[in-house]
Amino acid sequence: MKRRLLFPPSLVVWQAALILVFATDLQAQVRHLTSQTLYVPAYSHIYYGDRERPMLLAVTLSVRNTDRNHPIVVESVEYFNSEGKRIREMIQGPLTLTPLSSTRFVIQESDTSGGSGACFVLRWKSAKPVTEPIIETIMINTQSQLGISFTSRARVLQETIAK
Repeated sequence: MKRRLLFPPSLVVWQAALILVFATDLQAQVRHLTSQTLYVPAYSHIYYGDRERPMLLAVTLSVRNTDRNHPIVVESVEYFNSEGKRIREMIQGPLTLTPLSSTRFVIQESDTSGGSGACFVLRWKSAKPVTEPIIETIMINTQSQLGISFTSRARVLQETIAK
């Protein structure tokens, strides 16, 4: 009597390869750091229609300490306009975020000083290695019948990886 395989050998190999890739990817995502300087895109307005009409947006910069055991210290949060000119510092001094806590910085919808290419540059540090914080912007406008919202994640400019 001939035995039939439930799955062809090539399918089993592909499944094993996928499991290995996903497991490796999950391991690579957990990083322990002691500092970062980040660039975070922010859009105080976007354009729509054939006439490129501006739609003003409220911008929220969200900073989340994902570490369960150690605080992080936000050292500076600078806001820049489309031309790369520094508009303002968002904090007056270091801000400590306890484990799993978060904070936010808001650019009002009526504040068009940043332009469509605005950004934040944020620096944080920690005395001990911590899991990488989540830092992103959320842009939103809900005027009239139209509503729009989207997010943008931080990009690393510089970092110190724990050994």
